[in-house]
Amino acid sequence: MAVRYENPTFERICGAKYMAPLYNPRTSKASEATACIDQFEFPDIPCAYPVVWVRAREAASICNAMGKRLCDAHEWEGACAGALEAPDYRFDLAKGVSPNAAVERMRQAHNQTYGVHKVWAYGDQYTKGICACSSHKTAGCTGGSWTGCGSNTFPAGAFPDCHSPLGVYDLHGNAAEHMNLPLTESQMASRGSLELGYTEMKGSWFIFDAYYAHPDWCRWRAPFWHGSRVMDAKSHQNYHLGFRCCKTVKGE
Repeated sequence: MAVRYENPTFERICGAKYMAPLYNPRTSKASEATACIDQFEFPDIPCAYPVVWVRAREAASICNAMGKRLCDAHEWEGACAGALEAPDYRFDLAKGVSPNAAVERMRQAHNQTYGVHKVWAYGDQYTKGICACSSHKTAGCTGGSWTGCGSNTFPAGAFPDCHSPLGVYDLHGNAAEHMNLPLTESQMASRGSLELGYTEMKGSWFIFDAYYAHPDWCRWRAPFWHGSRVMDAKSHQNYHLGFRCCKTVKGE
């Protein structure tokens, strides 16, 4: 049976096709959401391959050009876990230290809190075969080479069971995704900041069915991998790194 991805209710709430409302089903309704997230990795079209080799700055600019924005880390995590929770950034831990140290302090505090009950988009246990994690590196690919490495991704939505309770797909597997990690309240995209914070890579890439490369539960925050300001002209790009956008909306 063909999977149907159109959702008129989501489209009415989000004002755009293939976006899902971000909210907490325990405390609110989808119609009360004040933000939405792309259901698929950019270009956010089912059956299209994710766009990769995009810097965080470019991702933010593309989202803005479409009337959207880059997601804050907690928004992506809420979309994955099936419940958007209030921002939990420990900005106090970021004061007076380098960005690298700030990210490490904040991630340890965050992961300690949410690591008590780990969840994946599809359930409470890590399971192989559900998401797009079965590819392998292109032969001869070492590190990140434009000519030597293919993205080895699947079309968006090719694994229809790989979705969260909020209706967001491919949060595990396929391309990793740029997000905004604010180190101060003034860097939060969800509160209208254009300054933005530091890069956070969310999700995982295609090789997890062969070996579990690193944790990938929904609210896990990664180390300062290839860290830079989001708007740095030389922010990281690679063959397995893409993005998805969020959008601020008015709840009904």
